[in-house]
Amino acid sequence: MAAGEAQILFVLAWLATIKILQLGAWPALDRTFGRLAPAVAYPASILIFTIASWYLGLAGLPVWLALIPFAGLIVYGGYTGFYTRERLSSGAMWDLVFLIPFLFMLEVRYINPTISYAEKFMDHAFIASIMQTPVVPPLDPWYAGGTLAVYYYLGYWIFGAFGLVTGVPSPVTFNLALPTVFGLAAVSLYALGHLIMERYRWLLLLVLLIPNPSAIYQILIGSTWFDVLWQSTRTIPDTINEYPIFSMLWGDVHPHVIGIFNQIFLLLILIFALVKWEALATRGRIVVCALAALSLGSMPGINTWDVLVYAPIVIVFGLLIWWRSGRETSGTKQSLMLLLAVPPLSIALYLPYYLQLQSAGVEGIGIVPAPSEPVSFLLVHGFFLAIFFAYCARDIAKRPYLLLITVPFLATGYVAAAIAAVPLAYLLARRQLSVTEILAVLGLAIILITELVYLKDNMGETYYRMNTIFKFYLPAWILMGTAAFAILARWLDTTGVMERIPERFGRALPALAVVLLLAAPFAINVDFGYGTHTLDGLAYLESAHPGDAAAVAYLRNLSGDLRIVEAEGGDYTYYSRISSFTGIPTIIGMPFHEYMWRNDWPAVSGRIDDVRAIYEEPSHTVELMRKYDATLLYVGDPEREKYAVSLPTDGLSEIYNERGVQIYRITPE
Repeated sequence: MAAGEAQILFVLAWLATIKILQLGAWPALDRTFGRLAPAVAYPASILIFTIASWYLGLAGLPVWLALIPFAGLIVYGGYTGFYTRERLSSGAMWDLVFLIPFLFMLEVRYINPTISYAEKFMDHAFIASIMQTPVVPPLDPWYAGGTLAVYYYLGYWIFGAFGLVTGVPSPVTFNLALPTVFGLAAVSLYALGHLIMERYRWLLLLVLLIPNPSAIYQILIGSTWFDVLWQSTRTIPDTINEYPIFSMLWGDVHPHVIGIFNQIFLLLILIFALVKWEALATRGRIVVCALAALSLGSMPGINTWDVLVYAPIVIVFGLLIWWRSGRETSGTKQSLMLLLAVPPLSIALYLPYYLQLQSAGVEGIGIVPAPSEPVSFLLVHGFFLAIFFAYCARDIAKRPYLLLITVPFLATGYVAAAIAAVPLAYLLARRQLSVTEILAVLGLAIILITELVYLKDNMGETYYRMNTIFKFYLPAWILMGTAAFAILARWLDTTGVMERIPERFGRALPALAVVLLLAAPFAINVDFGYGTHTLDGLAYLESAHPGDAAAVAYLRNLSGDLRIVEAEGGDYTYYSRISSFTGIPTIIGMPFHEYMWRNDWPAVSGRIDDVRAIYEEPSHTVELMRKYDATLLYVGDPEREKYAVSLPTDGLSEIYNERGVQIYRITPE
């Protein structure tokens, strides 16, 4: 387990590597993005490092080679005098915009660091698997002999590769992932504010920090902190409606959470393109299109659901650039560059990923038979809808006949859709939309469409709509939240409310906000009962499961092509723990997860039966282990509780026996 001093060094190494990547990418972006270049360089460099390390993994080469181009760019930048004191000072603001949210989330993870509930076994298992064997596609730690080509794993690759190049062990890497996502998202949001707002750009950071109205309701009725978080994300029955700060506090390093930073980065690039296109030279337009393609191309690998939202958004922005720029200039060819180049380039960048993909996918589109209750809908989206209704109030008074748009929805029982349709209709009725209004329209369209249709998957009849709501509401939150806070900033500017604040207090406000943000995790103490005040996500095993703690430490130091047999015990239980903590593939981990990914229950259930036979039928133990090329067999308390363990005397040799845990290695044939 990592000691406290070592953890500090791990964090410093992690931050230093991020800064090296940012410094390396900055000079190449400076001519195009100007004062925003150091901000754009943060997420852009992470995505460039990711694709470079991913191709190195595909080629069977060490992932640390991906650092070489960045080191070379820094050397070249130093040689050409790019890194002047003045320029580095101007970029320091963006360092703080990254670092403060990073530290906030680091505190959250320090208070609540354990890899112990929800999807954390899976998240750490994937990261640990990549760090143990960095190949493409990565090995599936819960399906020995299989790979993660059945799932979108690129987000795990980002942090697995980062863990490898920084030397940070996977249980600590797990707890540095979300602070990194949070910091990168904050940088892109603040930079986006510089494109669409004159003042109060910091308001956009609230997109990441505010809860939904349902959480406020839970606080008002006196719910526990756990219920405030949990019930506010289960407001619409049989669905999940997460919002960014919940996802961060909950702590799953899951694809929909990792993807937040890339969503906001793509919005930043698209809005930059829309706002600055006519002022950009050809080189700048190529750089913008390349970054848009890199971001969009990374989405299917990080969180496939995001690309279903953002691919159409890229088309919308491409059309808008063509419409606005192409008509007014003679250079119509370049006005089509984003529209025509980004989609195919985004596919080409990760073409091997698609060729390897074996996902079960979705089974079509269905009509929602039971839409959201209006109250539930408002408890999820009410903040933003209230701002949009207020923003459109004059339009509603001028043209009340547009309210007729709600009639078909109301007549068919889709009341929540009717609520979203009102501001959507009035915004679309405007002759020309601002960037803020475009974002509002896109967000409103998502929450309206998901009231009408859903994507069919294998979640069953009760939870048929769960994934559609779960995966599309986060993009909707980001789009609507960005638009709503930009509108709020304009109102603040118009009313002059902030000017009434004493100047001295006004200057102190940013520092006070930072202090409150960094004090909040300890003041609120969001501890879900597993807290160990460490960044080592497996430290809790020392007290909760000491036998497994020592055995896992032993296994993590073994090398070679390993596969291990451990007990199977369903999903979201303590079973599947050894593969999850070490990344060593086991015959079958959480079975319903594997069923969802592979859509092949006979294969999954066959493995479950074989694992039982390995433990209970000594005449078949070695034979079945060889069937899966398993090299190790683990016997701890869960195995003894689940099975009547009876192992053969031949074919296995005991290599570990401590604290009630035995590990056997299969003898060579």
